[in-house]
Amino acid sequence: MSGARKPDWLKMRPPSGERFTEIKETLREHDLHTVCEEASCPNLGDCWSGRNGPGTATFMLLGDRCSRGCNFCDVQTGGMEPPDPDEPEQVADAVAEIGLDYVVLTSVDRDDLPDQGAGHFADTIRAIKDRDPSILVEALTPDFQGEPELVATVAEAGADVLAHNVETVARLQWPVRDRRAGYEQSLSVLEQYARESGAYVKTSLMLGVGEYDHEVYRTLGDLREVGTDIVTFGQYLQPSRSHLEVFDYVHPDKFEVWREVAEREFDFSYCASGPMVRSSFKAGEFFVEAVEREGRTVEDARAEARARGD
Repeated sequence: MSGARKPDWLKMRPPSGERFTEIKETLREHDLHTVCEEASCPNLGDCWSGRNGPGTATFMLLGDRCSRGCNFCDVQTGGMEPPDPDEPEQVADAVAEIGLDYVVLTSVDRDDLPDQGAGHFADTIRAIKDRDPSILVEALTPDFQGEPELVATVAEAGADVLAHNVETVARLQWPVRDRRAGYEQSLSVLEQYARESGAYVKTSLMLGVGEYDHEVYRTLGDLREVGTDIVTFGQYLQPSRSHLEVFDYVHPDKFEVWREVAEREFDFSYCASGPMVRSSFKAGEFFVEAVEREGRTVEDARAEARARGD
């Protein structure tokens, strides 16, 4: 269906605004990457500008080249370089300079490294927290091939939200994802995060790749069973003709149905669901919403973050 005309609800405004420009300039100054740019995220301008809440920028660690080749992803594959040992401090500097109070960290897959980048993730979380323990940090990680000691390295680093994306239902893991990924492997990562950290646990699914409703419903049950607190749904968009084709464009009303199912039937802390939603879409804003729905305040969440850093 890749040649079909995109529906009107998928049209986006180009990024703009003073806040957007400020973040972009700071990132270039520190030679940092964001997944917002590398993966051609359609919400880049909206999230960076913080039009309806706290601005969210997702820092991309460990370079802009991935060791895997998922058929949905626009990040380049191969040609990885050694990690920059100064990157954790560079990210912490940028966070302080921009004035962020909610930070999202993610990375490419680095199967080529002995620890697959787990230690680099943990170092970056700690660098940010060392500057200001009240800063809320979300870490969206690879699966580390499901190796428990590597997952534990990140689980114990003090993030407030730990995320790993299952991306799609069990039946469609291939051809959507690289063959080194897998549904059960991803569930095991989420389960370990839930068991070994005091963080919220989060994941994301793309719709429009050929999934059936009963498969999505079952996936929600599997995610809650392993302790996942937060889920997001978004429409898959084909980055180029060489990527996986779009199976169908899901109507916004259907996304709203899945939001209600996730929150009311499965009791997720929150579900962000819509055609243009991505895993880090307005992450800070939705985290605040989740905290407040539990009868707590953002100050409570920040106090807990400080306590984890002590």
